[in-house]
Amino acid sequence: MRKIIESTLVSLDGVIDDTVPSTASRAEPQNWGQPYWDEDHMNYSAKTMADVDAMLLGRVTYEGMAEAWGSQDNPMAESVNKMPKYVASRTLTEATWNATILQGDVAEEVAKLKEQPGKNILKWGTGELDRTLVEHGLVDEFHFWYFPVIVGAGRHLFEGAGFDTTHLKLADISRFESGIVVHVYVPK
Repeated sequence: MRKIIESTLVSLDGVIDDTVPSTASRAEPQNWGQPYWDEDHMNYSAKTMADVDAMLLGRVTYEGMAEAWGSQDNPMAESVNKMPKYVASRTLTEATWNATILQGDVAEEVAKLKEQPGKNILKWGTGELDRTLVEHGLVDEFHFWYFPVIVGAGRHLFEGAGFDTTHLKLADISRFESGIVVHVYVPK
């Protein structure tokens, strides 16, 4: 069975992104994370991407990623752009960027995706979709990339997700020279 792997960039003060409406562009990961993206970062990303053949995204992450990645021209972007994407949304009526909008009950649709043959499914971004995934035990691994930066503004990890206390088990830790530490957690 395929695994759902959630991968999220996190500052030391728990910030994952800017808030909407925007309060500070400094809270966007492409601004605070950029100084730390080095060879270690790229190698870990490439290793993760080698084990996936699809992506699962919420609407907000999908729209941001389609805009950011769709115009890039490099080997990683080529892989991301070609990869099939599944989008959970109550408002999108059509999708581009090689994406399919999940219809009906999202938990049921994601469970069906996990049963299909193939490699793992990568989920970028942390938001509303996480409530459904965590409540139904659909996330198999959480990869939290902790960056050595305090942002001081923005949306925090799992802010507004609204699920109950969820205990996880630390499965692995990867440390990079830049100061990034990736914690891999699995459900207990």
